[in-house]
Amino acid sequence: MRILVTNDDGIHAPGLAVLEKIAREISDDVIVVAPETDQSGVSHSLSLNDPLRLREISPSHFAVKGTPTDCVIMGLRHVLKGGRPDLVLSGVNRGQNVAEDVTYSGTIAAAMEGTLLGVPSIALSQAVNPEDRANFSWNCAEAHGSNVIRKVLAAGIAPGIVINVNFPAVKPEAMRGIAVSVQGQRNQALLDIDQRQDGRGNPYFWIAFARGRITPAEGSDLHALAHGRISVTPLRLDLTDLPQLTRLAEALE
Repeated sequence: MRILVTNDDGIHAPGLAVLEKIAREISDDVIVVAPETDQSGVSHSLSLNDPLRLREISPSHFAVKGTPTDCVIMGLRHVLKGGRPDLVLSGVNRGQNVAEDVTYSGTIAAAMEGTLLGVPSIALSQAVNPEDRANFSWNCAEAHGSNVIRKVLAAGIAPGIVINVNFPAVKPEAMRGIAVSVQGQRNQALLDIDQRQDGRGNPYFWIAFARGRITPAEGSDLHALAHGRISVTPLRLDLTDLPQLTRLAEALE
């Protein structure tokens, strides 16, 4: 099996090294094509107005001055031209990608691009305990990543589906199993703008989340992580809402 590995945190991100290690537990044929710099939150964007710069770090490691989507296209259409991969793995992201995150995440977008180009693709993220960020660990993803990937591949990934995997912020031995979950929903009222001043008194802003409690719906990705389970969510690239399609078709006849 040939595996293309990418991410959105950049070529030097520790989570990328974790994912490469996971991939090499599955196959000896692993190629890394990742962004030159951190591209978190860029979603499924393409670099249409700027040239892509490709830097070969080693025969199996490449950095692209572009987005995660650019990296997957570069990997499939140039770096691995003539030697198509069998699997695209994206991550391991530092921080969970669940609920509304999936629409912002460059990690998931890279897996989406792999799926669009006809390659089975999986996005992987490691949750962070907000109360204990100083002791962040990749251990749960590192310990269980290859096993989850093997199980997903054995079950099969249908065309047009991206598999979104999130590991809970617990020690590997404390993980309480795998939950196949639906995409959850947060309280977006917590989304806020944090205004500050620089050293010259000029205002600048950060997008931030106000503190507040969320009660995740049972069966959701948020619920799985909150209960120490690995969340596995199949995401469909076809965003059409069929019931609403029928309703609108009847209303607009």
